[in-house]
Amino acid sequence: MSDYLHLLSLPFMQRAIIAALFTGLAAPVVGTYLVQRRLALMGDGIGHVAVTGVALGLLTGVSPVWTAVLVSVLGAILIEVIRERGHANGDVALALLFYGGLAGGVLITGLAGQSGARLQTYLFGSITTMSVGDVLVTMGLAGAVVLLGIGLAPQLFAVAQDQEFAQVAGLNIRVYNVLVAVLAAVSVSVAMRTVGLLLVSALMVVPVATAQQLTRSFRGTLLAAMALGMLAAVGGLLISAAAPDGTTVQPGPTIVLLALACFTVSWPVGVWLRSRQRMRRPFPVVAAAAHQTIDEHPHDHGDDCGHVAVPHGDHVDYVHDGHRHAPHGRHYDEH
Repeated sequence: MSDYLHLLSLPFMQRAIIAALFTGLAAPVVGTYLVQRRLALMGDGIGHVAVTGVALGLLTGVSPVWTAVLVSVLGAILIEVIRERGHANGDVALALLFYGGLAGGVLITGLAGQSGARLQTYLFGSITTMSVGDVLVTMGLAGAVVLLGIGLAPQLFAVAQDQEFAQVAGLNIRVYNVLVAVLAAVSVSVAMRTVGLLLVSALMVVPVATAQQLTRSFRGTLLAAMALGMLAAVGGLLISAAAPDGTTVQPGPTIVLLALACFTVSWPVGVWLRSRQRMRRPFPVVAAAAHQTIDEHPHDHGDDCGHVAVPHGDHVDYVHDGHRHAPHGRHYDEH
């Protein structure tokens, strides 16, 4: 136990915990909007494109994080343009973009004279090797994602839920769709050192799917997903650090598996909560139809008045001007 506490006190481990905290906080924010728009796998596609950005950073000597952000943003915008145009072969174009990004990254890494092991640290994450500069960049980018994702939540939710309504309300749908794509690209770049580019989509989507089992509102889902994301990211890191000597447990896969374990536990709880809700409200509440009272009626109904007569219990209603007039004392009720 003392050795484990000593490990947690080391600078590299403290940097890893801070990075995991911010990554777990930011990734589900964007994932909530992607899940709402049924684009849960968009993060996975952007992750493939970001591989080329990482390779360009290794080739040029620039920080791979910044080149990954640049290439991911361009790729995300291109993905959104292809998706918006809705061509029949749009899915084929996206597949070509995804696999081209992955293959291009591997090829450029070889041209840069880097080994596959160097690229693998970005594909599957290497959170314990992050420097102080890497942590500061992660904190800044994650903070921007959270600030925009929460600050613009009403607009982004309106666009994700019903684009036609959002357009009628005066929102620029294209701008907000591109913004979500850009935030997804930034989140992918932030999380690539934590869980890796090939697993980043799980950290964006699985906490959201877990939160949806337990909440019944968009705001509740967003906040719960952020909490679950932080729990999975930090918890997975701490579990991997507690591995026995002589064994190697990678933090990235551990984080993803912990997130999946949370979903597995929450699913039966969600089923139980939904069943209780149905038992509390077994039948829909139907409001009684209102009627208008007409004090002065210019017409007296009768057998030869020319209006359709509808027997109704102990009296007769007459259809007049599209409404049913029922005698009620010295006036008629209009239904």
